[in-house]
Amino acid sequence: MIERLLIVGYGSIGKRHARLARDLLPKAKIIVLRHENCEDLKSQNVDHCVINLKDAIKLKPQIAIIANPTSHHIEISNDLAEQGIHLLIEKPISNSSKDVSKLIDICESKKNILMVGYNLRYMESLIKFREILKNETIGKILSVRSEVGSYLPSWRPESDYDKSVSARKNLGGGVLLELSHDIDYLIWLFGNVKWVNSKIFTQSDLKIDTEDTAYITLGFSGINKKNDIIASLNMDFIRHDSTRYCKVIGQLGTLYWNAIDGSIKLYEKDSVQWKTIYEKKNQRDNTYISELKHFIDCVENKKKPLVDGKDGLKVIKIVEAIQKSSNNSSLVSLL
Repeated sequence: MIERLLIVGYGSIGKRHARLARDLLPKAKIIVLRHENCEDLKSQNVDHCVINLKDAIKLKPQIAIIANPTSHHIEISNDLAEQGIHLLIEKPISNSSKDVSKLIDICESKKNILMVGYNLRYMESLIKFREILKNETIGKILSVRSEVGSYLPSWRPESDYDKSVSARKNLGGGVLLELSHDIDYLIWLFGNVKWVNSKIFTQSDLKIDTEDTAYITLGFSGINKKNDIIASLNMDFIRHDSTRYCKVIGQLGTLYWNAIDGSIKLYEKDSVQWKTIYEKKNQRDNTYISELKHFIDCVENKKKPLVDGKDGLKVIKIVEAIQKSSNNSSLVSLL
């Protein structure tokens, strides 16, 4: 039974987790660790607020949600893991692969659950899309085209985008890390990445010191290692028409997933039009609720998370390979 929960960081995602945790764990004490004065924190979702890790640990949390800036994830997670605290780390697990393996080792030695918050994996339409692909509805997969993008200042219009984590390299911003959900779900769908070839750059006049655009080609080992698959992935902070989709071209047709409206469409061989075969628009809280329920279940019943620390490290190594490929104008192998 979870009686004490720590949330590290109280920005928009930390507040979301606190609100949802209050509903899922109504009797639990919710503790927030933030590096600001706690006096202005008046929320029915928070029982205690502390401004240093030592005081947080004194309150003996059993689980912790790490929702502070990405560049600070590993340092604080290591300290919490050493205390035997189970961890749900908001994506990505870090802004660098350095020391991630150390955290994984600590959690394994302490028998802690280490889970990474790639909540797209809990979206019902994506789950259905994966199921249809595994059923080989479109036969052998020949090509994959994926795209994600939206205008950064529109993400959180109530705050200054240029002060956000997304806009700042030192905090772990940029499209590769902020939109790494799409790298994770592509791995989930198509297997391990064997190589990458990419170009990343900043082309807008946004007040950021990170990349705002990435054009990436990924070579996958293939579902069940049946055949290699090549995918293109375009990511950006610059488009005003928010987009997230994956189009898979197969020998027997094309399958199209649209994350924005939760639809899946099929264009069958010899057809003359698309056919909608599934549609369920996601309510934004739903994936986070499912993710948090899964985390609690893993802790209470000692189950392996859907996205564990090794999965999180895999994404970061791909991000680093993409950066290297762009810097050197070359194909970079991972396997």
